[in-house]
Amino acid sequence: IISLIDRFQKSLLSIAKKNIDVIMPGYTHLQQAQPILFSHYLLAYYEMLKRDKQRLLDCYKRANVMPLGSGALAGTTFPIDRESTAKLLGFDDVTKNSLDAVSDRDFIIEFLSAASIIIMHLSRMSEELIIWSSSEFGFIELPDAFCTGSSMMPQKKNPDVPELVRGKTGRIYGHLISLLVAMKGLPLAYNKDMQEDKEPLFDTVDTIKASLEIFSEMIKGLKLDTKRIESSMADGLILATDVADYLVQKGVPFRSSHEIVGKIVSYCFKEKKALTSITLSEWKRFSPDFKEDILNFASLEKAVERRNHIGGTAKKQVLKRIREIEAGD
Repeated sequence: IISLIDRFQKSLLSIAKKNIDVIMPGYTHLQQAQPILFSHYLLAYYEMLKRDKQRLLDCYKRANVMPLGSGALAGTTFPIDRESTAKLLGFDDVTKNSLDAVSDRDFIIEFLSAASIIIMHLSRMSEELIIWSSSEFGFIELPDAFCTGSSMMPQKKNPDVPELVRGKTGRIYGHLISLLVAMKGLPLAYNKDMQEDKEPLFDTVDTIKASLEIFSEMIKGLKLDTKRIESSMADGLILATDVADYLVQKGVPFRSSHEIVGKIVSYCFKEKKALTSITLSEWKRFSPDFKEDILNFASLEKAVERRNHIGGTAKKQVLKRIREIEAGD
């Protein structure tokens, strides 16, 4: 699974580098919020997957402990050297309590929890790919091999793979919950209920591996409609926060600047004007603190580049992070 995550991360990195200059809307509540680089968006998932790998490796530490010698619950009467056996079999350690060893299914529950987070990340990305490939957005086009047409409607191109991965997320969650429920009331040592751990574990492994593998291939063929993305931000209202920040830099308290910019946004709606097309005299109608530099301040490119700090969306920072990743971080 970790090697498949590595592969998916490499696919994300490749697409990010190819589209390093593409600016897209960043969303909160599915409403346009602030402009970001598309590459910054992809690297967000890279970081999620990095944490997923860390969780799996941490889970492995507790799974790779040898229970052999615990017997039914009290240990064994045979003269065995558990530590030598563990070393020969490749375990990092031995269990320290025979009753705990035969009672334990934490290592499976912990893996199912880590797997649930992995599939949750894939599901969130699936949702965005589904939305962005819709005719209403049209930001991206998924490769034909990962979509199907409709048996009735010839104009349709349905995002089957993201929908299936999104659907399988509930299946993985169900496996985690089913084992938690099975274990919640069991007295210590073995009970036949614990036989129910096999299906959730094996199906989760198969589902996670298949989902990661197909996502790695699908993302490689992702196409962006940059004109459609640009046109979605044509009214410039996505820069409203930057304008509020501009006033703060001029000494206006943020509460006041927020109110002023809110009135400007209402004005743009009423007059059907783009924020970026407002003249200096119009700016000054709302506040005398607007100076001539506001005319160059309100632009998508400058808004992105102003976020020039560790973790920010500025191109310089995104390229720096890519270099760090390629160097082994």
